[in-house]
Amino acid sequence: MAARERLGPHGPLAKVLPGYEPREEQLRMADAVEHALRESGTLLIEAGTGTGKSLAYLVPAAESAQRVVISTATKALGEQLVEKDIPTIRRLGLHPDVTLVKGLSNYVCKRRLEEYRQSIVTGAVAPEHGIDRILDWVERTETGDRSDLPSLPEDAAVWREVTSSSDTRIGAKCRFYEECFVTKMRRAAEASQIIVTNHHLFCADLALRNGFSGAQALPDYDAIIFDEAHALEDVATEFFGVRLTRTRVDTLVRDADRALRAAGFFVDRSREQSVLRTLMQLSSGALRLFSSIPRSTGRLLLQASMRRGEFDDGARLLMEGLDGLLGHVRDFVGSSDQLLSVSRRAATLKESLQTILDEESQTHVAFAEPDARGGGAIGASPVEIGPLMKERLWSRKGAVILASATLSTGGDFAFIRQRLGMPEDTAEHSLPSPFDYGEQAGLYIPRNLPEPREDRWLDAACAEIKKLIAITGGGAFVLCTSVRVMRALYDALRDAWAFPTWVQGQLPKRVLLDRFRAAHDGVLFATSSFWEGVDVPGRALRLVIIDKLPFDAPNDPVTGARIARLIEQGIKPFEALQVPAAALALKQGFGRLIRTRKDVGIVAILDRRIVTRGYGKTLIESLPPASRLSSLDEVRAFWTMADARSAPDEAPSDEAPWRPL
Repeated sequence: MAARERLGPHGPLAKVLPGYEPREEQLRMADAVEHALRESGTLLIEAGTGTGKSLAYLVPAAESAQRVVISTATKALGEQLVEKDIPTIRRLGLHPDVTLVKGLSNYVCKRRLEEYRQSIVTGAVAPEHGIDRILDWVERTETGDRSDLPSLPEDAAVWREVTSSSDTRIGAKCRFYEECFVTKMRRAAEASQIIVTNHHLFCADLALRNGFSGAQALPDYDAIIFDEAHALEDVATEFFGVRLTRTRVDTLVRDADRALRAAGFFVDRSREQSVLRTLMQLSSGALRLFSSIPRSTGRLLLQASMRRGEFDDGARLLMEGLDGLLGHVRDFVGSSDQLLSVSRRAATLKESLQTILDEESQTHVAFAEPDARGGGAIGASPVEIGPLMKERLWSRKGAVILASATLSTGGDFAFIRQRLGMPEDTAEHSLPSPFDYGEQAGLYIPRNLPEPREDRWLDAACAEIKKLIAITGGGAFVLCTSVRVMRALYDALRDAWAFPTWVQGQLPKRVLLDRFRAAHDGVLFATSSFWEGVDVPGRALRLVIIDKLPFDAPNDPVTGARIARLIEQGIKPFEALQVPAAALALKQGFGRLIRTRKDVGIVAILDRRIVTRGYGKTLIESLPPASRLSSLDEVRAFWTMADARSAPDEAPSDEAPWRPL
């Protein structure tokens, strides 16, 4: 049965979901996905919010005889697909085997847990808070997935001690291999037709397949569907680069010490002293290097002026220490799986450090990320990922489908195609949202505010926010383009009303969202992680305030390198890169507001440049066609009428899995 028949007005979905309304946009998307899977084609498909894109690709995927990987930008959407949407397609008579595959750090490692427990028993380490909870839970859990242990705080330091990573996993030689949670998950994936994962793990798989024969994070597959595909470039940029942290070095030092002691390496006193000097050299090098990074609120270009003094000394000590460690374990790696793991990790860190320190690189840009604790990171990212994607993704056989509510800018897909280096024969479809944005949403852009670069802007923005929140009675996201502005607005306004008010970072993200949804009149100040992948339907969210146009900071090392590359090519970077990227981000922020046909609300953009600068037309045309509002009186009138028309909230139905994120 064709996907259109299953999802159409006379199909099984209409019979199992009372009140289900078939949408032509969803049927057209299902047709396009079905065709791409059948013809092994490449497809770009923009499906507006409310289209029901999850079922529009899941049904054709399940109908096909192919193994399909579905990759999402957020774990939340992946979990929704498995817990909510897959059960729905099973009610339609489709029964694919499905496995949710997450990265290694999501699972407890039984070997590392046992090693940590033994270290506590011997007094080698003091127990971290939460270890008793994990030891009790690991005896009961079937998955070993941290999401099954919500009582453990997100920032619990103990989790780093007991989880696995590509650095620490030793595979089939591990004595816990057969009972390992990752082993069980991977075997389930091998037997599944549909594998749900995330962009980070998918990119890890691409890198592994390219680097080592036979190594991979995912089973072989026939087709790939990217949901939230607008995030793919950023994830690939991050992942196809290299990153070195002080924590990573310190963990290697600790694990090397444990592995060498367990292997009896320290029986010889002189050899023990030599190894300890090497480990001390590694720790000292990491301390010097990372402590030398200037304090900043964002990533810094790793310029020649920074590569002197303590940084240079630290890098030299690190490189010498890694060489020394590799020399110590070279003749003993065959005697211990742990020593083999240490050797591989040391070699990887050395290679990463060499890439970061390569000042002649034409393909990568090096950066430093400071933090307040003297840790931070250094890394190198590719300036362009198009060539990498062409080599590792577009050249493979089988369908590749990219879906999102935000892929086009200025009415076409040229920007995303160029950024990702997509093939010329890529098919394109743009499907409008079924929502009536003119009736449901108002777009307010105050012209009387100063420009954001002016000192007067912050006070004026605070005054405008107070008036807007008074009109809607709370229920607001205040989405900011920087942590600095978010904190300034929150500090200035936190006591300006009686509504419950939160700021990102105050509590774990999931807890913040749960409290915001439950409050119905809350106000939440947040930055980039709340601009997308956040779903708050109903009256709980009726006002989205965007502080400034979301242009990427030109002083960010990767953005700066891309701007410089375009200038070298004789291309104007503002029009070719910065405006289209801002349009996609702005569309994502706007998309938080209207999630169902019954939602109503206001989006306010406190940056008059969108109506006073020439590029503003491109940004506005990329947004849904909301009613344009130019004064607070118009905002008040629109809200009064829209609120009166909207029906009271209904309890979320378990039989409405087609409402998309």
